[in-house]
Amino acid sequence: MKIALSILLTAILTENFVLCKFLGICPFLGVSKKLNTAVGMSGAVIFVMALATAVTYPINKYLLVANGLDYLQTIVFILVIAALVQLVELILKKFMPPLYEALGIYLPLITTNCAVLGVVLLNITKEFNFVQSMLNSVGAGIGFMLAMVIFSGVRSRLEGADIPKFLQGLPIVLIAASIVSLSFMGFTGLVDGIFG
Repeated sequence: MKIALSILLTAILTENFVLCKFLGICPFLGVSKKLNTAVGMSGAVIFVMALATAVTYPINKYLLVANGLDYLQTIVFILVIAALVQLVELILKKFMPPLYEALGIYLPLITTNCAVLGVVLLNITKEFNFVQSMLNSVGAGIGFMLAMVIFSGVRSRLEGADIPKFLQGLPIVLIAASIVSLSFMGFTGLVDGIFG
């Protein structure tokens, strides 16, 4: 139980994919303007991360590694992730059309979201078993959501702020993102201190 909680908290806080590993920046900057789209995108990313891990783990272990084809991991994983994103896109289009419209181009970009591929590859690198891989993937997705929600709040505050002309637009967004990222550095060592 201790290890499971450690993996989950590490993925959410100390190794946050967006704010610590800088993966998945495109949707982080593009979809975080409004809270509802940030949460919707995060939900889709959590779903794709968990499902991608559930599908790629057995493919990697029982097909690729067992047959000495582990050099094909990246290609196979990208294909699996692309298929899963298409599934999510169809589900959202059918059952949640407003969210589908709000996410726009960023929904298909989950296919190329390096955070999704990163979590699948990180599970292999850290030699997690299936349960640990699922915990890490869900934790990474929750960490993505946490970063999106926090940054959505920051961006809503920026809209009403008196920002100098030379900082308006992308510069102030990047500065705000770096400050939010620094706030997560405060969690470094926390998990090791609690569970170490």
